[in-house]
Amino acid sequence: MMEVGIMTASSAGSIRREREVALAFAEGGTDEGLYAVRIPEAIDVRAIRVRLGLTQQEFAISFGFSVNTVRHWEQGRRVPEGPTRAYLLVIDREPEAVRKALRILRTGSGD
Repeated sequence: MMEVGIMTASSAGSIRREREVALAFAEGGTDEGLYAVRIPEAIDVRAIRVRLGLTQQEFAISFGFSVNTVRHWEQGRRVPEGPTRAYLLVIDREPEAVRKALRILRTGSGD
Protein backbone atom coordinates (compact mmCIF):
# COMPACT_ATOMS: atom_id res chain seq x y z
CA MET A 1 0.00 0.00 0.00
CA MET A 2 1.38 3.40 -0.97
CA GLU A 3 1.47 6.21 1.56
CA VAL A 4 0.21 9.58 0.47
CA GLY A 5 2.15 12.51 1.89
CA ILE A 6 0.78 15.90 2.70
CA MET A 7 2.42 18.78 0.87
CA THR A 8 3.13 21.77 3.04
CA ALA A 9 3.03 25.34 1.83
CA SER A 10 6.82 25.41 2.19
CA SER A 11 7.21 22.33 -0.04
CA ALA A 12 4.84 23.75 -2.62
CA GLY A 13 6.74 27.06 -2.65
CA SER A 14 10.05 25.29 -3.09
CA ILE A 15 8.69 23.22 -5.96
CA ARG A 16 7.22 26.35 -7.57
CA ARG A 17 10.57 28.19 -7.34
CA GLU A 18 12.46 25.23 -8.81
CA ARG A 19 9.91 25.03 -11.65
CA GLU A 20 10.35 28.75 -12.38
CA VAL A 21 14.15 28.40 -12.44
CA ALA A 22 13.89 25.37 -14.76
CA LEU A 23 11.57 27.24 -17.13
CA ALA A 24 13.80 30.33 -17.14
CA PHE A 25 16.83 28.14 -17.85
CA ALA A 26 15.02 26.43 -20.74
CA GLU A 27 14.16 29.83 -22.19
CA GLY A 28 17.71 31.15 -21.73
CA GLY A 29 16.71 33.76 -19.18
CA THR A 30 18.52 32.60 -16.07
CA ASP A 31 20.63 34.70 -13.80
CA GLU A 32 24.16 33.27 -14.02
CA GLY A 33 24.73 34.51 -10.46
CA LEU A 34 22.41 31.75 -9.20
CA TYR A 35 24.90 29.03 -10.10
CA ALA A 36 28.24 28.07 -8.63
CA VAL A 37 31.06 26.21 -10.31
CA ARG A 38 31.80 22.90 -8.60
CA ILE A 39 35.14 21.40 -9.48
CA PRO A 40 36.01 18.19 -7.64
CA GLU A 41 39.15 18.17 -5.52
CA ALA A 42 40.33 14.93 -7.12
CA ILE A 43 40.09 13.88 -10.75
CA ASP A 44 40.81 10.30 -11.82
CA VAL A 45 42.66 10.97 -15.06
CA ARG A 46 43.22 7.28 -15.76
CA ALA A 47 39.49 6.53 -15.42
CA ILE A 48 38.65 9.34 -17.85
CA ARG A 49 41.28 8.14 -20.34
CA VAL A 50 40.20 4.49 -20.09
CA ARG A 51 36.52 5.45 -20.45
CA LEU A 52 37.46 7.22 -23.69
CA GLY A 53 39.39 4.16 -24.88
CA LEU A 54 42.65 6.07 -25.35
CA THR A 55 46.27 5.27 -24.60
CA GLN A 56 48.21 7.80 -22.54
CA GLN A 57 49.80 9.13 -25.72
CA GLU A 58 46.48 9.40 -27.57
CA PHE A 59 44.87 11.16 -24.60
CA ALA A 60 47.78 13.61 -24.36
CA ILE A 61 47.75 14.39 -28.09
CA SER A 62 43.94 14.68 -28.25
CA PHE A 63 43.65 17.19 -25.42
CA GLY A 64 46.94 19.09 -25.44
CA PHE A 65 48.83 17.52 -22.53
CA SER A 66 52.34 16.15 -22.48
CA VAL A 67 52.52 12.36 -22.16
CA ASN A 68 54.78 12.78 -19.11
CA THR A 69 52.18 14.93 -17.38
CA VAL A 70 49.47 12.33 -18.00
CA ARG A 71 51.78 9.61 -16.62
CA HIS A 72 52.60 11.65 -13.53
CA TRP A 73 48.90 12.27 -12.84
CA GLU A 74 48.03 8.61 -13.27
CA GLN A 75 50.93 7.48 -11.05
CA GLY A 76 50.02 9.98 -8.35
CA ARG A 77 53.29 11.92 -8.59
CA ARG A 78 51.44 15.08 -9.55
CA VAL A 79 47.88 16.31 -9.16
CA PRO A 80 46.01 18.47 -11.68
CA GLU A 81 45.54 22.02 -10.38
CA GLY A 82 42.29 24.09 -10.44
CA PRO A 83 41.79 25.12 -14.08
CA THR A 84 43.24 21.83 -15.31
CA ARG A 85 40.81 19.91 -13.09
CA ALA A 86 37.98 21.93 -14.65
CA TYR A 87 39.29 21.15 -18.15
CA LEU A 88 39.55 17.44 -17.30
CA LEU A 89 35.98 17.51 -15.99
CA VAL A 90 34.80 18.96 -19.30
CA ILE A 91 36.81 16.33 -21.18
CA ASP A 92 35.13 13.65 -19.06
CA ARG A 93 31.61 14.99 -19.63
CA GLU A 94 31.83 16.35 -23.19
CA PRO A 95 34.91 14.90 -24.95
CA GLU A 96 33.55 15.47 -28.45
CA ALA A 97 32.87 19.14 -27.77
CA VAL A 98 36.46 19.57 -26.57
CA ARG A 99 37.81 17.73 -29.59
CA LYS A 100 35.71 19.89 -31.89
CA ALA A 101 36.85 23.10 -30.17
CA LEU A 102 40.51 22.08 -30.40
CA ARG A 103 40.39 20.69 -33.92
CA ILE A 104 42.91 22.28 -36.28
CA LEU A 105 43.82 21.59 -39.86
CA ARG A 106 46.81 19.26 -39.72
CA THR A 107 48.49 20.89 -42.72
CA GLY A 108 48.14 24.42 -41.33
CA SER A 109 49.15 26.30 -38.24
CA GLY A 110 45.59 26.44 -36.89
CA ASP A 111 45.59 30.23 -36.80
